[in-house]
Amino acid sequence: MPDAVLSKQTLISQTNLSSEPRQLLQQGKQLYEAEQFADALRIWQQAEANFVTKKDVISQALALNFISLAYQKLGEWEKAKSAIASSLNLLQTVPNNNNQKTPILAIALNTQGRLQLSLGQPEDALITLQQATSAYTQAGDEIGITGSTINVAQTWQSLGFYRRASKTLADLEKRLQNQQDSPLKAKGLLTLANTLRINGDLAKSLELCQQSLAIAQRLQSPTDISIALLNIGNTERALAKRLEELAEDVEDTEKIEKKNKAALEYYEQAATISDSGNTRLQARINQMSLLVETKQNSEAQELWPKIESEISQLPLSRNKIIAQINLSESLMKMLTGSGLELTSDKAQINQEIANILATAIQSAKNIGDKRVESFALGNLGGLYAQTKQLNNAKDLTEQALLLAQASNAPDIAYKWQWQLGRLLRLQSRKQDAIAAYTEAVNTLQSLRSDLATINPEVQFSFRDSVEPIYRELVDLLLQRSEEGEKFQPPVQNRLIQARQVIESLQLAELDNFFREACLDAAPELIDKIDAGAAVIYPVILADRLEIILSLPQQPLRNYTTQIDQKQVENIVNQLRQSLGIRHSNQDERLQLSQQLYDWLIRPAEAELKASGIQTLVFVLDGALRNIPMSALYDGKQYLIEKYSIALTPGLQLLKPQRLTRERLRALAGGLSESRQGFSALPGVKRELEQVSAEVRSTRLLDREFTSITLENEVKAVPFPVVHLATHGQFSSNYQNTFILAWDGEINVKQLDELLRSRDPSKSDPIELLVLSACETATGDRRAALGLAGVAVRAGARSTLATLWKVSDSSTATLMTEFYRQLANPGITKAEALRRAQNSLLQNRSYRNPYFWAPYVLVGNWL
Repeated sequence: MPDAVLSKQTLISQTNLSSEPRQLLQQGKQLYEAEQFADALRIWQQAEANFVTKKDVISQALALNFISLAYQKLGEWEKAKSAIASSLNLLQTVPNNNNQKTPILAIALNTQGRLQLSLGQPEDALITLQQATSAYTQAGDEIGITGSTINVAQTWQSLGFYRRASKTLADLEKRLQNQQDSPLKAKGLLTLANTLRINGDLAKSLELCQQSLAIAQRLQSPTDISIALLNIGNTERALAKRLEELAEDVEDTEKIEKKNKAALEYYEQAATISDSGNTRLQARINQMSLLVETKQNSEAQELWPKIESEISQLPLSRNKIIAQINLSESLMKMLTGSGLELTSDKAQINQEIANILATAIQSAKNIGDKRVESFALGNLGGLYAQTKQLNNAKDLTEQALLLAQASNAPDIAYKWQWQLGRLLRLQSRKQDAIAAYTEAVNTLQSLRSDLATINPEVQFSFRDSVEPIYRELVDLLLQRSEEGEKFQPPVQNRLIQARQVIESLQLAELDNFFREACLDAAPELIDKIDAGAAVIYPVILADRLEIILSLPQQPLRNYTTQIDQKQVENIVNQLRQSLGIRHSNQDERLQLSQQLYDWLIRPAEAELKASGIQTLVFVLDGALRNIPMSALYDGKQYLIEKYSIALTPGLQLLKPQRLTRERLRALAGGLSESRQGFSALPGVKRELEQVSAEVRSTRLLDREFTSITLENEVKAVPFPVVHLATHGQFSSNYQNTFILAWDGEINVKQLDELLRSRDPSKSDPIELLVLSACETATGDRRAALGLAGVAVRAGARSTLATLWKVSDSSTATLMTEFYRQLANPGITKAEALRRAQNSLLQNRSYRNPYFWAPYVLVGNWL
């Protein structure tokens, strides 16, 4: 988020300042920009004392604003609050006709707004930041307007108003585009691009970076050119990382290589052109880390001396120390790379890494930066762990953890709790390892609202830096303890904790999907929800498949199958491909389906039967999300023939309540005509007619089905059911998860906002959202995460959707039967769907799972 740091123009305008205090303000600003926050704080405190003596209220308020910024960077939140409150109180005493007041007030309001947002007060932050934008506008400060407008957009996002956030950013872009070329315009576009990159809009971010570069080139500004090139490189790298998460075939691998190659070229250009030591160093650091990541170790080794030379030429600052730490991280990864050929001895390189980190630790102490000192100490602990010096590694990691906790830096602390857990596991101290991992997970839970953007010092990746912590803890909790020659199953309290961790991982994945903490979680017991339902938690670990079974009024059960993760994923992928093809080989499909049944259901068959279970609720993991559980086959029957089935990202996210049949009424909308490049869906008209025949409905077809009319209808009438028969896509990226209206795509966040637009004080939430023509994105192995995202964010208690598109006629037939069954008192949504699917299964024309299997119910199954 952009800082409220004073522009040069405003500093120069402080002509009433005496020479010494003005120099102190400028000196503090230089230290702040060099990330020497403790020194900047000390200088600004001296300046503030000077202004008190001179009774210069405006300048004192300005100094207090800066002091608040420094305290925020140092993690001293109460002192930061006190300083900015004092600044604003002083400004209230200044007459409005004083022309110095408005620019300083704008800065102080922006600082307070940022602080309020950091402290989880978005409603207050929004009001404050809007006031700041108004004051910046009045002062004619374009830099301030850009920064505060971005802050306002981020606040709208945190409050869940995504269309307003998008409009705010779009308005800012329009404002910037209307300006003449200038360094300010180039910087503003780049700031906007970086915000969009953090939000996950990589395509738009890249476009704005390239516009910023074009302006910088026309202005012939090496500084701005190199910064734009650096950011283009970062965005190309982010695009490669996204492709990597989705990669399924050779073609994807080629695209990833192309993106990474482009990123490396941009880094090289940025380093070559730059006239700034900091920008050149950052480009080289990023270049080396990507070379190591892509196993280009000889090129990385050649770059190493250049980076050391760049570092040596910089004055002491936080930036310099972080560069040393990032260099050491790349070197450590290089040492652990497969097939590595080094020109130097490994022991010698390890010693050089240790020296780099020792220097970084001492430098951090010299500038009083405990956060960076913790960062360096923890990395040195990681180096000792690599060289099997476990006791030294543990001591250093514990020191790093203490410093992180003392600095209120949970975004670093969780890394060292995780590292400590790994070290304790290597020392065969299982109980202590579980305790350390548990602390890491608890710290991550406290960080939920910041996970998408934490740790600017390191390149953050959810799959590399967060997800493994949960999985490794589950692995430890479910390991069977050895007693004599027998392996004892995990005790009940560990099974309970493992289930909690699995549900927390599901929540963390959805937070990462939306790039924000957006879901309220409240633990629910299955006994309280449905005495006839069992919950099945499969977890895919590296060397085995674990199942936790939760039955009403009974202890948790655990089943283990020793099988490699790749083998599980291979079977799952083959089955998914087979199910999605209308004329696939039946024998092969049934064999694959039975294999999954044997892993997931067979071990629990006896308990399910003995407990009289009627509904199976799955909390699915990883690749299993792409498979409809209804299509599992026991050798004689499909699972849907025996049980009602539902999915949930976790019982924490359920709002258990039965559908009231007396008031069953639907808003039914859809597209039958070709639109926005999508094919026509001629069966939609018949589908909506048949839905209306079964349920009292309001219909919106084709031109009537726009985002505006949809929102107006939702606001006007409290429909318990919203049925949308239109093209839609589920993706692992929320921006590519959408439904199609006549006037364009509505992404999942916009759909959430639209469906929640009804007055909550006058109506209940939507009971059921039906998306009958959607599909998971091709080439996206984590696409089903988008379905879970829609289900938990669409403001509906339950979502019925399709994993792949099927024929219009079979959809209309199934939906007609579903609503007919749903009207029966005592029939749950899951049972209504089961009966509708079985009606297709028993129809000779639709017996193939291709027709009936893609329908899945997510959320409340009652």
